[in-house]
Amino acid sequence: MPKTIKVALAGAGAFGIKHLDGIKNIDDVEVVSLVSRELEKTREVAAKYGIGHVTTDLADSLALSEVDAVILCTPTQMHAAQSIACLKAGKHVQCEIPLADTLVGAREVVALQRQTGLVAMAGHTRRFNPSHQYVHNRIAAGEFNIQQMDVQTYFFRRTNMNALGQPRSWTDHLLWHHAAHTVDLFAYQAGSPVVQAHAVQGPIHPQLGIAMDMSIQLKAANGAICTLSLSFNNEGPLGTFFRYIGDSATYIARYDDLYNGKEEKIDVSRVAVSMNGIELQDREFFAAIMEGREPNSSVAQVLPCYQVLDQLERQLNQSA
Repeated sequence: MPKTIKVALAGAGAFGIKHLDGIKNIDDVEVVSLVSRELEKTREVAAKYGIGHVTTDLADSLALSEVDAVILCTPTQMHAAQSIACLKAGKHVQCEIPLADTLVGAREVVALQRQTGLVAMAGHTRRFNPSHQYVHNRIAAGEFNIQQMDVQTYFFRRTNMNALGQPRSWTDHLLWHHAAHTVDLFAYQAGSPVVQAHAVQGPIHPQLGIAMDMSIQLKAANGAICTLSLSFNNEGPLGTFFRYIGDSATYIARYDDLYNGKEEKIDVSRVAVSMNGIELQDREFFAAIMEGREPNSSVAQVLPCYQVLDQLERQLNQSA
C-alpha cells in the first residue's frame, strides 16, 4: 500500500479552496492542517473539508511531524520566506505563483531546494491546463511551432478584492503575479529562453500604489515573439486569453478550454486525467514526492521567469 501524503495548506482564501477541491480527487493524499489569517473563517473551511488541525501560524503546522508537504496559497510577499521555512523544516513545498516578488527571493528558494533535495514546485498552472498541454504535446511531436503568442490578462479590480470579491489583506501585482504566468509559459511552449523583454506601464493607482495597466513584449532565442497586455481596469470579459499563432495552426486557449482560429472548440478531455488545471498541478506535486523526482514547474525550472520579471521591473523603475 502506498503511503498517504499528509499535507498542510496555508491560505484558505479563493485559491486555497481551489486546491482543497482538487485534492479531494487525488488518492493517497490527505490535508491534515489548515493555516489562515482569520481563525473563525479557517475553522469553517476546515470543518467543510474534514481537516483536523487549524492554526493562524504556519510554524504550528511545520511543527507537526506527520506533515510531509505544504501548499502555500498565501499573499505574494510571503511566498519566498515561507517556502524557505518549509524546506528548513524538512517539508516538500508547492508555492502558488509567484514563487517570489524579487529575484533574490526566488534564487534563495532554489539554492535551498538544491541543498535539501526536497521537492519544491511553483504553481505555474498554465503548464498544466489541458488546453496548454494539448498545444505542448503538438510542439513536442514536431507538429506545431509557435511564431507568436498574443495574451490578454484582464480583471476589474479598482479596489483590493480577491477572486471571490472579498477584501484582500495584501495588494496583487500585474508584473510579479499575473505576468509571471505568461512569461514562463511562453518560454516553456517555445522551448527556448527569453532573450529580449520590454515593458511599459500606465499610471500608478493613488491608493493601491501599483500600475493598473501594463504591456510586455518578449522574444525567445528561437525567434518566437509574445505580446502581453494586462489590466485591472477592464470591465469584461475577465480572465486570461491566449492566442497561439504557429506555422501549422492557430489556437485560442481560455483556461482549460481550447479553440482553433475559427473559434471551433477542440476536445481536450483526453489530454489528462482531469480538466482541472489546479488538480493536475497538485497531482504532479504529489507524484514527484512519491517518485522521488523533479516535478514539472520545479523552482529551478521557473527561475528564468523571475530573471525576466526582475529585468522588466528594472526597466519600469528607470522609466518612471
